[in-house]
Amino acid sequence: MIPTHLWHPETTYLNTASFGLPPDPTYEALTSAQEDWRHGRVSWEHWTAVTDRARAEFATLTRAHPDNVVVGATVSGLISHIATAIPDGARVLAPEPEFTSLLFPFAAQAGRGVTVDVVPLDRLAQAIDADTDVVAVSAVQSSTGEVAALDDIAAAAKHHGALTVIDATHAIGWLPLDATRFDAVACAAYKWLMSPRGTAFMVLREELADRLTPHQAGWYAAANPLTDQFGLPLRLAESARRFDTSPAWFSWVGTEPSLRLINEIGVETIHEHDLKLANRFLAGLGEEPSNSAIVTSAIADAPEKLARAGIMAAARAGRLRASFHLYNTEADVDAALNALT
Repeated sequence: MIPTHLWHPETTYLNTASFGLPPDPTYEALTSAQEDWRHGRVSWEHWTAVTDRARAEFATLTRAHPDNVVVGATVSGLISHIATAIPDGARVLAPEPEFTSLLFPFAAQAGRGVTVDVVPLDRLAQAIDADTDVVAVSAVQSSTGEVAALDDIAAAAKHHGALTVIDATHAIGWLPLDATRFDAVACAAYKWLMSPRGTAFMVLREELADRLTPHQAGWYAAANPLTDQFGLPLRLAESARRFDTSPAWFSWVGTEPSLRLINEIGVETIHEHDLKLANRFLAGLGEEPSNSAIVTSAIADAPEKLARAGIMAAARAGRLRASFHLYNTEADVDAALNALT
């Protein structure tokens, strides 16, 4: 059962693809930490400790080991570890249109001869060939909600020896995903993981991690961040933690409870719930069902019609984008349909 009583939207909120709403445990933990900060009641170390607990929850959610999970602030910052390490002249293949946080770190390597070629998403697996060094793709497209054929992409990349770099920001939290099947899987937590903005994860295969340089290494990348804070020699963590960046305390305080709740509910249960609502919406629009929690539609003036009815959604590429998650109900779907039709 979905504990919808843990969320308190005052609107009909169909905009998780922009940002997710915090459940009570998340909001309460964040508020409590900020009250402690305001009144000077505590030191800071326990705020940092929640980062490793969030790492462990994310590892559980993605079937990975915590030692292979990097924490950071943004997807682009995490992807840059890989983009700066690929060889001069490497060829990156991506779909079009792809979100810039995945594309730009690679495109910024053009001065080293790195090229980024794009093809339609439904042709991506077939376009992978012997000249492809990296395949960069979102598991679910931000602009359209289209779910990538990850099985086909992974198989083609393996056959041709290409790296697979996945942005799973619009997947993890509602779509079951085994991150260990790919070389790198990055995810921002403020959308489907319903966390404060400023936390992100990347599952990194050990073979790829060994090829990367921790250019952003700071105190939190040390073998023991609470004691290894001064002076040389370099003493980084042996795990993927050596790629960590210093955590913004309160964002992580609010991330750990959200991930714990998602794991308690179960992503398979969330997947069923979200798709049921998305497909109810599609049926009401007279459209075929899909495999995505994000629905886009070309209905004229749809965002304006929803806004007049107090319904939060988004417009992307000239189309309505509605997204359905844990705090949504069939009544939300029907309210949106009534506003549109």
